[in-house]
Amino acid sequence: MRLRGFDPWRVALWAVWAVLAVLLIWPLATILKASLIGANGEPSLANYAELLARPRYARALGNTLIAGAGGALGALLLGTTLAFLLTRFRLRGRVIIQTLAVMALVSPPFIGAYAWIVLFGANGLVRRFVVDLGIDMPPIYGATGVILVFAFKFFPNVFLITSAALSQVNRSLEEAAEGLGLAPWRRLTAVTLPLVLPAISAGALLAFVLSIADFGTPRLIGRNFDVLATEAFSLYTADLGANPGLASALSLVLVGISMLLVLLQRRLLRRDIFHGNTLRRPYVTVLRGWRSWVAHVLAYLIVGIGILPAVVVVAFSFRRTRGPVFQDGFGLQSYERMFHAVMDPVVNTILFSSTATIAIVIIGTLVGYLVTRRPSRSTAALDAILMIPYVVPGVVMGIGFVTAFNTPPFALTGGGLVIILAIFIRRLPYAARSSATALKQLSPSLEEAAISLGWSPAQAFRRVTVPLILPGIMAGGMMSFVTAMNELSSSLVLYVSSTVTMPVRIYQAVIGGDYGTAAALASTLLAITAAAVYAAFHFSGRRDTSFL
Repeated sequence: MRLRGFDPWRVALWAVWAVLAVLLIWPLATILKASLIGANGEPSLANYAELLARPRYARALGNTLIAGAGGALGALLLGTTLAFLLTRFRLRGRVIIQTLAVMALVSPPFIGAYAWIVLFGANGLVRRFVVDLGIDMPPIYGATGVILVFAFKFFPNVFLITSAALSQVNRSLEEAAEGLGLAPWRRLTAVTLPLVLPAISAGALLAFVLSIADFGTPRLIGRNFDVLATEAFSLYTADLGANPGLASALSLVLVGISMLLVLLQRRLLRRDIFHGNTLRRPYVTVLRGWRSWVAHVLAYLIVGIGILPAVVVVAFSFRRTRGPVFQDGFGLQSYERMFHAVMDPVVNTILFSSTATIAIVIIGTLVGYLVTRRPSRSTAALDAILMIPYVVPGVVMGIGFVTAFNTPPFALTGGGLVIILAIFIRRLPYAARSSATALKQLSPSLEEAAISLGWSPAQAFRRVTVPLILPGIMAGGMMSFVTAMNELSSSLVLYVSSTVTMPVRIYQAVIGGDYGTAAALASTLLAITAAAVYAAFHFSGRRDTSFL
């Protein structure tokens, strides 16, 4: 029986807010509360005072800013260069370049750090070859190595965002600047760059946030280059079972830096913003001679180095091994060891990611609908709060879940459910944004017509709207699944022996020196990721990377 005046979307809005309150606001609030509790259990700022007083944490803060700025600048240079080459010049193999960039973006965690160690570590293949030639080459460990890995790990984010913006620039503006006598370089800086500044700054901000939140690369390559993420994890593991106040305080500093950068970027973009239209797309120039060679070599070099870690890992997964030691020749010992000894992480990863993705798709679609079709202060706040999972590092979210769900009646830690919930809340924005984007391209008149013919709003949404935006829903779901499969930081805090996932097992294998098993696991994870990316392209009905 239908209730007169009953609005199912109001109930959905309350339900979504309840989910966010329990899984996002509450864990972060418990971190804040823990950071304000002193060793004696009384409210205090002692934890923050200790962070300011101890030099190692000041050094970690400085290292975090160095790694974030260096990684963002490197990613910005590589990503904008590649975006400009592909949008303004006709390059052969454009689809191949885009595909390689996407694969570099979704490569599993630790692949980059592990592969760079294999190539340029103390006993790396390339370093040994160079040293044998009599050339002194330091290993990749330290700040330089961390920044280098960040640059090639996160440049696809800048590339995808910037290339989409560059392809939408109205060429009439550039033609007008040319008619006024501006040189090509001056046209680029005075006309083109201001038009794509929001995209460039968004890409740089994303690279910075991802760099300072990255736990694995500094842990493996940094050696003595400790950052806030590694210090927070070390503090948490050291204080396990005691008051995690110091780890919580350090986590909030990391979140504060991310939020400060987000607010700063938005403030800067409010000034001197230029707008254009897409009536006339930019010209695609055909290069000839040495200019064509330079453009092709540069584009393929960038994506080639970006995908190199994945290639190295796959190649080493087929190396012959005796225990953890690599031997000459090729074999399947690493995969045999993976299937016989460490198959549980594979099952756990697929199970946790699939379960979380189902929930992400359902809730994310509702959120996308509420934001686009039911505008209000509440939905505007809902849209804004979805930015938080982007900027909260996984280690911080994991610590928040431990502090929030470690005592009755919500004692969830130690089981698989808490990992699923952590993955769900961290990846929910992907599905929500993808559904919102699809809905913005769909006129609400079809849904209104169905309601006028007697269907309820819920029926119209389920039988009219959902089928029409299904490609966007599937694309967001697949990307949520890909990133869920690769989730490491929060899982590393939340796992127990029975809930180990593939990224955590890869981390353990690399730390323990079992590079063969790590390579086999990483190659398997990369294969699943590649299949999911292909499915995302297929279901989205697109042949480009703009849905990312």
